[in-house]
Amino acid sequence: MINPFKSKKGLGRGLSSLIGDSEVSENKTLISISAIIRNKYQPRKKFEKESLEELTSSIRERGIIQPIIVRKSEEQDDKFEIIAGERRWQAAQNAGLHDVPAVVIKADNLKSLEFAIVENVQRKDLNPIEEAEGYKRLIDEFRYDQEKVAKFIGKSRAHISNCLRLLTLPKEVLDFIIDEKISQGHAKILVGLNNGILLAKKIVSKKLSVRQTEALVRSIKNIDKKIFKSKDPNISLIENEISEKIGMRVFVHNKKNKSGTITFEYKESSQLDRLVDIIKKNY
Repeated sequence: MINPFKSKKGLGRGLSSLIGDSEVSENKTLISISAIIRNKYQPRKKFEKESLEELTSSIRERGIIQPIIVRKSEEQDDKFEIIAGERRWQAAQNAGLHDVPAVVIKADNLKSLEFAIVENVQRKDLNPIEEAEGYKRLIDEFRYDQEKVAKFIGKSRAHISNCLRLLTLPKEVLDFIIDEKISQGHAKILVGLNNGILLAKKIVSKKLSVRQTEALVRSIKNIDKKIFKSKDPNISLIENEISEKIGMRVFVHNKKNKSGTITFEYKESSQLDRLVDIIKKNY
């Protein structure tokens, strides 16, 4: 059977290659929207509202030009699971369509995930976290390694590795990336830092560039190195315990005569107010 996507080109193996590897059980056909369900392996979680509205308007005017790719659902009889084209399916619903053009193929779970990742990466529809989570599923659930993912997607192994490292960041920082409050360039700098959340908030509030963020992190690391060289481990432990309790950086300077100072570093006035309230209530 003729592959309706044979002329398509793209990075890595590409959609045309994947479709060519799969058996097309039917040519383009109309399927009821109500008979279609989401791809459980869809890496994309966030769909831009404005872009979706534009596609909805286009579909109202011209219909769906490129058919949706589906497979028969393994879990629900008489249902078809989307492999590629969920955005078109959503827009078709918004446009009031009852049926959509689709190509039904035979694909297992791995092929379904591969399709979803390749389509979104080629269209640059995924945010960095969705992209990383897609790669992680290939590794965790289908025993890919980073080299195989890189070859399949058509990107360098360093790119795959950097994407996966983003998933080690705290959830609050991941949310900043998803909401486009900080860029992937910012996020790479924060990987592995203990104070990543505080730095991410500073990037957002001060609207720091990637270069400014790099300079800030360098200065913090230099200060930490100087402090670490001369600091008693017990003092460091006290600093960390207090910091975790109050959510601020704490510096304890202990002199030889056992006197000293405690410094609290706050980032905004609300933190200072909270600290003052704690002291007033307890002393």
